[in-house]
Amino acid sequence: MTDRALAVVRAGALTTVQDLGRPGYAHLGVPRSGALDPPAAALVNRLVGNPPEAAVLETTLNGCALRPRSAVTVAVGGAPCAVTVGGRPAPWGAPVRVPGGTLLDIGPAQSGVRGYVAVSGGVAVEPVLGSRSTDLLSGLGPAPLTDGTVLPLGHPVGPHARVDAVPQPGPPAELVLRVTPGPRDDWFTATAVRTLVTRAYRVSTASNRIGLRTEGPALERSRTGELPSEGMVWGAVQVPPDGRPVVFLADHPTTGGYPVIAVVRPADLPAAAQAVPGTPVRFVAVRRR
Repeated sequence: MTDRALAVVRAGALTTVQDLGRPGYAHLGVPRSGALDPPAAALVNRLVGNPPEAAVLETTLNGCALRPRSAVTVAVGGAPCAVTVGGRPAPWGAPVRVPGGTLLDIGPAQSGVRGYVAVSGGVAVEPVLGSRSTDLLSGLGPAPLTDGTVLPLGHPVGPHARVDAVPQPGPPAELVLRVTPGPRDDWFTATAVRTLVTRAYRVSTASNRIGLRTEGPALERSRTGELPSEGMVWGAVQVPPDGRPVVFLADHPTTGGYPVIAVVRPADLPAAAQAVPGTPVRFVAVRRR
């Protein structure tokens, strides 16, 4: 009987297990979580023959190193990086066979922030509320990887894709986020609302899986005091007391008391996962559908 497991040799800055997340539990205070760049995670799963719901590894900035205990097929996507198998260069963005006991090294991101590693059969840690995702805010799911962690793997359900490489969008040189104003834009001056959609911001180094923080002009309120806590969604642009917008991402809190000036269109959020600190951010107002 083969040992379907993956040993973590080098965990990297922040490597977590992620899948499609835990939608539907916000009323219990549980964030959605899941991969910050869903298209990239879905692509590497397709490359190794996994179903869409299979769990993958999400790396941050400096990659990780893994040693499978039996032969597996892997694919690395998301932020472009160097990949080696047993010290030899291997393709990025394509299925690669890794023999049992051989070191798979995923190097630092050459551009972008988050890489995705899919393994045939998927990472088979115990699900919590129907998901294997690590949630940094609530602490649900497996802890972020550390050196020496051993991850169980599922059994392959389909053949890997018959491709040499696949096109993947590069990390954004400028992050353009389409926003629908509201629901609390009336808590800000007309000048502040105009500033949000006409002035330049940049991605802050304080950004994480909870939210993309920005640096730029502060947004002035027209009202004092705070709101009672109300529900928050992925993509909500919340404005804390310092006036700098924060775009909520997958591990965001489910409620909050700071006003939400706008909400980002879901299709624009995967690019936020790959925007390195210092990337220009432009908010573009669009009409409510």
